Amino acid sequence: MSTAADMEIFVRVVELGGFTPAARALGLTPSAVSKLVSRLEDRLGARLFRRTTRRLSLTEAGEAFHRHAQRIVADIADAELAVTRLSDAPRGLLRVSTATIVGHHQLHPLVPEFLARYPEIKLELSLSDVYVDLVAEGFDLAIRAGALSDSALVARKLGEFDRRVVAAPAYLARHGEPRTPADLARHNCLTFAHQAQLNQWPFRVRPGAAATEAVQVRGNYSSNNAETLFQLALGGLGILRMSDIAVGPAVRDGRLKPLLEDYASPDRLAFSAVYPSRRHVLPKVTAFVDFLAGKFLPHPPWAA
Repeated sequence: MSTAADMEIFVRVVELGGFTPAARALGLTPSAVSKLVSRLEDRLGARLFRRTTRRLSLTEAGEAFHRHAQRIVADIADAELAVTRLSDAPRGLLRVSTATIVGHHQLHPLVPEFLARYPEIKLELSLSDVYVDLVAEGFDLAIRAGALSDSALVARKLGEFDRRVVAAPAYLARHGEPRTPADLARHNCLTFAHQAQLNQWPFRVRPGAAATEAVQVRGNYSSNNAETLFQLALGGLGILRMSDIAVGPAVRDGRLKPLLEDYASPDRLAFSAVYPSRRHVLPKVTAFVDFLAGKFLPHPPWAA
């Protein structure tokens, strides 16, 4: 047996809590596992386990060896996976969570090309404006806009975006155009239900200033669905503040007009693919993230 194999057996004994369950998992006999661990102890010149008739526990030397051996065994598994992945075609069910605006305006148009490129992948795209727990709800990854609150997730940046204040020409023809953020108090603004922070729109205190202040906006319609608000803004119901991921194309073709650009908040937000772990990322996940990176970098289409 090699040193790496000895380490793997030792780690399995620790993780599974004994020689017998480790032997069962490795396809060996308990006596063979016990002899291999004894040989490892002889080579190291230290006892790794305290053995009693009822339980097996690590010695201080065993705890130190386990910390290092566990990392080495995981690194070997990652190296083998990296080689295997080169010939392993992306396949299987890929469950992706994203916001309604991102799904409708950026992901849906790309789905046919992605599935044509990877015919063995079955894509399930879940749209929600509420953050989901990826692990608890069984998602492979999420495409998210804005700051990431969960430090346990791994993120790959796909671009940046701004939030813009916009309205349809039909609305502005009826109600006029706000010239300063204070003018919004006299306008009908489309607001988010149950997300009060999104109804406090930040603006520079004056054009060119670094300092910003928030303006509380109000209107006669709110929704918890961003796509609904976007469609109503197109219909001329009111003024909307939303990411240029959605409103950028509508501004370019004249369906919406940008407002208060001189007062726009200077903050840009990240647009990222996030997934639970760096280890053992499946080829289907890598394929989707690489595909999006090729479409969104270095110049995101919404910022064209």
